[in-house]
Amino acid sequence: MRAITIPEPGGPEALVWAEVPDPQPAEGEVLIEVAASAANRADLLQRQGFYDPPPGASPYPGLECAGRIAALGPGVHGWAVGDEVCALLSGGGYAEKVAVPAGQLLPVPPGLDLVTAAALPEVTCTVWSNVFMIAHLRPGETLLVHGGASGIGTMAIQLAKAVGARVAVTAGGPEKLARCAELGADLLIDYREQDFVQEIRKGTDGKGADVILDIIGAKYLQRNVKALAVSGRLAIIGLQGGVKAELNLAALMAKRAAITGAGLRARPLSEKAAIVAAVREHVWPLIANGQVRPIVDRTLPMAEAAEAHRILEASQHVGKVVLTV
Repeated sequence: MRAITIPEPGGPEALVWAEVPDPQPAEGEVLIEVAASAANRADLLQRQGFYDPPPGASPYPGLECAGRIAALGPGVHGWAVGDEVCALLSGGGYAEKVAVPAGQLLPVPPGLDLVTAAALPEVTCTVWSNVFMIAHLRPGETLLVHGGASGIGTMAIQLAKAVGARVAVTAGGPEKLARCAELGADLLIDYREQDFVQEIRKGTDGKGADVILDIIGAKYLQRNVKALAVSGRLAIIGLQGGVKAELNLAALMAKRAAITGAGLRARPLSEKAAIVAAVREHVWPLIANGQVRPIVDRTLPMAEAAEAHRILEASQHVGKVVLTV
């Protein structure tokens, strides 16, 4: 088969579409003929040599895909060859075939094609696990989403609105904020022109955000704590603004607040399967009835993965950039 390989870490040009051996499904795995994958910022880190796949995972980038089951490994039940599926991966989505544990499969939602479905697994699993399973966002609470126009952001807005929460977002510029508003965002903050701490306080009558979903990390840590409401929860899922920062613990304690940090890729298979099952139970019905939908900015051929990485690095997108085989 062909896959996007990384012979040497580097810029987008380091991605090479090459012939590689076909994967074989192990015990409890299925083999998927990939129709499409999607670009994530974690893929950019892997390309640069900063985010190696977990032991035993495919060496190729790609944390999600959609396609058809081509073969079943030993011990797989409930799925059949030919089923249309999308999947959460530890790697290998940028390829024509990938082997994945059956517990990380999701059926393609009714009414969606395979290319659009490829935009779902990573964002739905990330948002549901962090905002709802860990931070326990409840109806009537306020969620602040940093990077509201990103793939994660566009899904977080929709899911939070679907459960009856109020949503504030940060994004760069009026065009991206307008797209967030179309998806249901209530409070729009241009991080280039406005102080999100002041704006979230103003927009909540001084209370602050009950939950913050943060992709920035160190750069925003102290300000995020200031922006939290009493008993607020800060869920850190990205480190675009660095990995180390000072924190005033007295300020955290005064708000009885909690900070969590979680990724998906390195979690045990059992935890990933539990997240995928929760997404199928809670999120898939919202997609089926049209309340929630994947936002696809554009599609590119898989061989042009380098261009997809350039788009993400320049933040020229709203939603997901999908790669098609």
